[in-house]
Amino acid sequence: MYDDLLIPTDRSDAVDRALDHGIPLAVDHGATVHALYVVDRRVATAGSAALHDEVVADLEAQGAEAVSAVADRARTAGLDVETEVRQGTPDAVIVGYAEEAGVDVIVMSPEGKSPRERIQSLGSVSDRVADDATVPVFLIK
Repeated sequence: MYDDLLIPTDRSDAVDRALDHGIPLAVDHGATVHALYVVDRRVATAGSAALHDEVVADLEAQGAEAVSAVADRARTAGLDVETEVRQGTPDAVIVGYAEEAGVDVIVMSPEGKSPRERIQSLGSVSDRVADDATVPVFLIK
């Protein structure tokens, strides 16, 4: 049923919760795990123009470490893994990647924002992914 499972990562504790559920799900189905990190363009462009390239390079290095950590856990469980670091708006990139890669399910965990924080930020990335994705999204609380 699930041949390809996407676990987006942002290096937060929420990713560990998603992995705790996503890895066994992938094992049960023999699925390939896709680990995706999105360099948020809004963060990269918020700073000075002189530092833009340096900020992007640093964020991409953090992304490479983040997908490597997901890949290590998946490989330890005997799973095939694909890793990707992309730039853009996280929710849009996650949904687009899922469609492009033929992912069957997205597994992610909300960041644990308070209701007030969710209103201030117009929801969370996981909320927007769940609203916009064309495949099932498992949100791990």
